[in-house]
Amino acid sequence: MRKKLIAANWKMHKTPREAAAFVHDFIPLISRHDRDEIAILPPFISLSPTIDALRGTGIAVGAQNMHWQKEGAFTGEISAAMLIAIGCQQVIIGHSERRQYFGETDIEVNRKLRSALQGKLKAIVCIGESFQERESGLTERVLSRQVAATLGQICCADVENFCLAYEPLWAIGTGKAATPEMAAETHSFIRQEAARTLGDPAAARLRILYGGSVKPESATALISKEEIDGALVGSASLDPESFARIVKW
Repeated sequence: MRKKLIAANWKMHKTPREAAAFVHDFIPLISRHDRDEIAILPPFISLSPTIDALRGTGIAVGAQNMHWQKEGAFTGEISAAMLIAIGCQQVIIGHSERRQYFGETDIEVNRKLRSALQGKLKAIVCIGESFQERESGLTERVLSRQVAATLGQICCADVENFCLAYEPLWAIGTGKAATPEMAAETHSFIRQEAARTLGDPAAARLRILYGGSVKPESATALISKEEIDGALVGSASLDPESFARIVKW
């Protein structure tokens, strides 16, 4: 059985003070909840206060991006070792906004994943098609390419240390979510593609999250699907009560 993961991607929101206030309000709302894993991924400047506020709760904290090099002349970047040093446990890699606005490629995503795994960071690796690609019938071709590139040179023994997050780009921040049936069908295809690289046993253990305008109202129908192993939540994770409702789907 794959344990569900509910992850909050705060994107470019919340100062350190706001992050600490969120945790203060959020923890009582999900006390004794151990059915699923929970992770919060704040901006870099809010990582340390979030880690401090969540210490001892069992809730993981992660970053939203990282560089694949251990160190060097890469102004504005941060390494896996730096994240581990402050207590980070997870990292998002290849989010659609990183790909769209900052030109990240499948090759870079693979480099970051390999670096994260070497550095003992658990990774949430994002894949997904655009609206134009879906309308043109290219969804499976795009996802097949992304999965193959992402999992290149990845050992099947590492499958517990990362998950994929299916994010249809047309659903990111638009309020439009894939139907539970559509999402589950796509997750099943992604798992089949992962099996080509990792083998069937490892692919069966691989968690695949859904991301794309997940709301409290849609969370249960999505996450309860057998093929959907949790959610990567954006705007609905910024409010403690909203995110708690999703966690308790």
